[in-house]
Amino acid sequence: MAGEPAILASDFPPGVKDFDFEGLVPGLGQAVTKVTILAWLAAALIIVFFLVAYRKPKLVPTKTQWMAESMYGFVRDGVATEVIGAKKGLRFAPYLTTLFLFIIVMNFFGIIPFLQISPNSHISFPMFLTAITYVMFLYLGIRKHGFFGYIKHTLILPGVPWPMHILLVPIEFVQNFLTRPVTLAVRLFANMFAGHLLLLVFTLGGVALLNAQTVLFRPLSVISWAMAIIMTFFELIVAALQAYVFVILTASYVESSLADEH
Repeated sequence: MAGEPAILASDFPPGVKDFDFEGLVPGLGQAVTKVTILAWLAAALIIVFFLVAYRKPKLVPTKTQWMAESMYGFVRDGVATEVIGAKKGLRFAPYLTTLFLFIIVMNFFGIIPFLQISPNSHISFPMFLTAITYVMFLYLGIRKHGFFGYIKHTLILPGVPWPMHILLVPIEFVQNFLTRPVTLAVRLFANMFAGHLLLLVFTLGGVALLNAQTVLFRPLSVISWAMAIIMTFFELIVAALQAYVFVILTASYVESSLADEH
């Protein structure tokens, strides 16, 4: 109605509704949204980058080739061979490098203007990445030890009196087959979800303070926006750290499946 103040987006506090996006293709529901497009974009950027970097590889690498080799070398030497082993780890270095780059690029989308959301702030993406890791370490363990041998390898602790296994076997089962995948997915999701929500709070808080009816509150909008900038740099560190943690835990799970002893 005339005379009534306009309703602004800042009049509503940020919440989980800010992580819901409408489908962009009619008839496909939520199959194609902003976050799914960002996931495709992350995959495309990584593929194009490595295609360009190794289009004409040289003995003395170009800057792009050096960056690609450095990324691969970081994961290969710092994660794959360090956690899984010098020989076994090389088999998984390409996958771990791809996983690391895919997660970190999607995480960085959360602080890029106009994108400002990480697909990993939706639980479906961390769950999908975790499912790949979960299937991988189960498959590797069963292939190496056999089904029953892997169950024994995972649940039975050597050197423990058999009556203690009545207590320890359920604990080991929950830890290895239930807790691992849940914590791996939730850790990545919760950090990216919380980071995006904090940025929303300070950014929209600055808008709300600037439009406040009380004039004294308006200068505080500068403080709110300054906090948003500070949190953006903090989120940059968290984005890289969470990608590294996810990959290092994936490598440790693979190593546990390939180990000769518990």
